[in-house]
Amino acid sequence: MLYLVGLGLGDAKDITVKGLEVVRQCRRVYLEAYTSILTVGKEVLEEFYGKELILADRETVEQEADSILKEAGVCDVAFLVVGDPFGATTHSDLVLRAVKLGIPYRVVHNASIMNAVGCCGLQLYNFGETVSIVFWTDTWQPESFFDKIKKNKQNGMHTLCLLDIKVKEQSLENLMKGRKIYEPPRYMSVNQAAEQLLTIIKNRRLQGEEPEITENTICVGLARVGAPDQKIASGTLHQMSTVELGGPLHSMIVTGSMHPLELEMLKLFSVDSCSNSENNALKRTL
Repeated sequence: MLYLVGLGLGDAKDITVKGLEVVRQCRRVYLEAYTSILTVGKEVLEEFYGKELILADRETVEQEADSILKEAGVCDVAFLVVGDPFGATTHSDLVLRAVKLGIPYRVVHNASIMNAVGCCGLQLYNFGETVSIVFWTDTWQPESFFDKIKKNKQNGMHTLCLLDIKVKEQSLENLMKGRKIYEPPRYMSVNQAAEQLLTIIKNRRLQGEEPEITENTICVGLARVGAPDQKIASGTLHQMSTVELGGPLHSMIVTGSMHPLELEMLKLFSVDSCSNSENNALKRTL
């Protein structure tokens, strides 16, 4: 049997009772280590679960998935995922491969950023399509995510922006030379995401367009949701480019039309340094 087990968002104790029972009964346990991170390390998880974990990076999952599935054909194998197992398409692919090979599977769900984002007070059923904001490079600066945010905004919907994670990435030079040398991990911050959005707004204006999203659009920055040191800040997009939320993981919300209750909740997390301008911006949305 192949088990896909969600670990939740915080630390080792966020696993469900059902999930923990599965981990302890499985012969082999893989820890997926590239679509998200927990606030604790592998060793802490091993101590709490009472089980040795095998780190499964992107390379392992994409290139050695068949080996993992073959093991699941002869014994119980658990595949641990931060958040919920279906927060990334890679895990759907694993299920499809298992079904094709006739290997039974079972999913143990858990909290993910997709529902925990409600901690800021915005109502989940008012969210539109979720987008991913990727790190720009000097030669690659896509703007497609902005157009999706714009569409949500036009429909009065909020947009959850999942911010880029770069783990076990190779430089172009090392990739071309076949050297297994990896760059240090990088995690996009709310500041970086806001700066990219502000750049797109500037570019669109230079093209004669007045974007639906502006510097004064109300946004929410979230860091380490589910952890004891979770941080939430609400303010304008411009304020998000300077707010300090600490270490990863970060997410950001670009708001759409807001109910008075949502506005009241966001005021609990307002950016202190610019509270007056933010409150004015919040009032304008009513």
